[in-house]
Amino acid sequence: MYGIIRRISKFKSLQKWWTPATVTKTSSHYIANGNIQDNIILIGSPGSGKTTVGRLLGPKLGMDVLDVDDHHLEPYWGMSVAEKLEEVGSNSFIEVEGKALLEFNERGKVISLTGSNPMYKPAMDHVAKTGTVVFLDTPSHDIVKRLEEMKVNRIVGQTGGMSMESLLKYRQQFYEGSYDIRVIVEENETPESITNKIFLALSRMKTKPGYVSTRQNAKLEHRMSFSDVILKGLAPDGGLYVPAACLSVFSTGEMKRMVDTEYNQRALRILEKCIHPSDLHPSLLSRFLSTAYSSDNFGCSKIFPVRHLHDNQYLLELFHGPTASFKDAALQLMPQFFVESLKVSNTTSKYAIIVATSGDTGGAVLDGFTRHAGDANVGVLVLYPDEGISDVQKHQMTSMAGRNIKVTGVRGDFDACQSFVKRAFNDHSLQKDLIDNLNCKLSAANSISWGRLLPQVVYHVSSYLDLVQNGVVKLGKEVDLCIPTGNFGNILAAYYSKQMGVPYRRLICASNANNILTDFIKTGTYDLRNRKLHKTTSPAIDILVSSNLERYLYHLSGGSAEFISDCFKQLESSKHFSIPGKMLSAMNELFVADWCSEEEAKKTIKSTLDKTGYLMDPHTAVAKAVGDRFNNNECPMVIASTAHYAKFGPDVASFLGLDIPNEQPNEVFEKLQEMCTSPVMHLPLQESIKWPSIHTTVLNSKYSEVREEIKNFARTI
Repeated sequence: MYGIIRRISKFKSLQKWWTPATVTKTSSHYIANGNIQDNIILIGSPGSGKTTVGRLLGPKLGMDVLDVDDHHLEPYWGMSVAEKLEEVGSNSFIEVEGKALLEFNERGKVISLTGSNPMYKPAMDHVAKTGTVVFLDTPSHDIVKRLEEMKVNRIVGQTGGMSMESLLKYRQQFYEGSYDIRVIVEENETPESITNKIFLALSRMKTKPGYVSTRQNAKLEHRMSFSDVILKGLAPDGGLYVPAACLSVFSTGEMKRMVDTEYNQRALRILEKCIHPSDLHPSLLSRFLSTAYSSDNFGCSKIFPVRHLHDNQYLLELFHGPTASFKDAALQLMPQFFVESLKVSNTTSKYAIIVATSGDTGGAVLDGFTRHAGDANVGVLVLYPDEGISDVQKHQMTSMAGRNIKVTGVRGDFDACQSFVKRAFNDHSLQKDLIDNLNCKLSAANSISWGRLLPQVVYHVSSYLDLVQNGVVKLGKEVDLCIPTGNFGNILAAYYSKQMGVPYRRLICASNANNILTDFIKTGTYDLRNRKLHKTTSPAIDILVSSNLERYLYHLSGGSAEFISDCFKQLESSKHFSIPGKMLSAMNELFVADWCSEEEAKKTIKSTLDKTGYLMDPHTAVAKAVGDRFNNNECPMVIASTAHYAKFGPDVASFLGLDIPNEQPNEVFEKLQEMCTSPVMHLPLQESIKWPSIHTTVLNSKYSEVREEIKNFARTI
């Protein structure tokens, strides 16, 4: 038997997989996208189970079942597939088969394509237009085992020296580019289980839950599409957008399938669970990921590697992107989301993206949009606290050249910058002026944007899979995760990854002297009264108003928009709010928190370097110092290393007792590099220090000045 898998019921040893179900001849009643004529089209390798699953799925959906071999190709040719294969030969068969499929015009069916149909693109495109394409992504060793049991040792396209595994790997690209829904098939998964997965996936595709504001009830008429959420950034009512339904959960078996995949492949599978295919098709998403996480942008082939530090502690290195910060994870991808959303919306408006940065976001946004926005009518205005970030961070931003970008300092702290951005979004007079006179809308790229958070979910899932791949933990075993955070975005992404199936035991929130989150997690009271922002050597978490906490509290409250609105109205008017005791207890089941002084951070950098040869930046040192207090031998601990030490080179050098007055940053970098064995120097950061500063504007901490700056910037887009 050669090639095409059909009439499998002959092989009694495989009856558990291949016993045909009775085809129900009822009227089609499943509506995939609102069209009763839509087909459900199953694709995958020979031996992936398409035919059997199709026979189970049809009755479940009330649809007739059609096998392309039996019900189209053989009647069309007037001979069996095997006879046609012998007639035309293996080299010509795929084209001949594909041309026959171009005459396929059935509607309202569950259709099982052959394993080679997707290899002829015109035919695959033709069939795909008739409905929803479902890819059965089946483990190759399961397929090989079935083919061996069926005594199939060759399939179409397999040359003399090619192994079955090699051919299956080669064919994967054709399935990857053709589907609307991927179903990750677990090892030895039953046809009934796979069928149920498809049924649920089709139901999700049909319902399309969308996104809602944290401050508005999740009624159907209030729901927004992915592109709307990306373009708007902040909801009109001042809330933050969240999914209207829970994120999909990976089973242990599905996670096992991702353990040995590369970062982009993991990211695709994770984000497919989060983004509706009609919002962003998997083929587009795959292309965006390849562009974002390429070797041109990231200095490590693992993208975000997990490195053993000592004992049971591991560092998740998030600084290998172009600006040496964890913000690159999102901001090499989010600009591509934004440009695609512009295309989907068919808008003729310009967009001014207004960004407040505590040091790292600004550079990452500027780099991401400069690389990926192309000629779109989009500009980026970054506001940073003039005296509140490191000299290297400031130089990195103010030396960036590009189309439609502006970097402006503010004589104030990050919270002031962030409040000005939020105020601009709620300034209806400003927005009307921009629209009426400049045809320009405002948007955001801070972590208030849902498009910023999603890519961060990916690296948290991936880091756990790396621990499994490296034999640190068995799949399903718990780990702790410690994250330095001020705006609650990075740790919120970890929370979402837990909701998707990563078995975190504790999420450890690490603060510096600006420890409002520590106090909140311990007491349930968020209190800005009598608090003053402290300037520290970990400026990215020098924050007192943690925007993303709102999203977490929305979930914690069971989606109560009224509760969220009340909390943040009270915060604005009275500078504090408290959550009920039951909510505090629920939060403390997962979250713990503590803070680290400057002196402790200094000692942690030095002691870690002495013990391991590893040099940390001050933010990672904050997480390490806090993590040590919660560390035990019960499970491994991952520490999020959010920036390369060179971004804070002078401070790190001072911590280590180096006397380097009046030296250039590159000389600081070289001396620090000589002191450590890892990580290696971040070459793009080192190169950027040579560029001249070109953005020199600094504003007073007044909204009126920021408002005018926004208007002036919009005129230049």
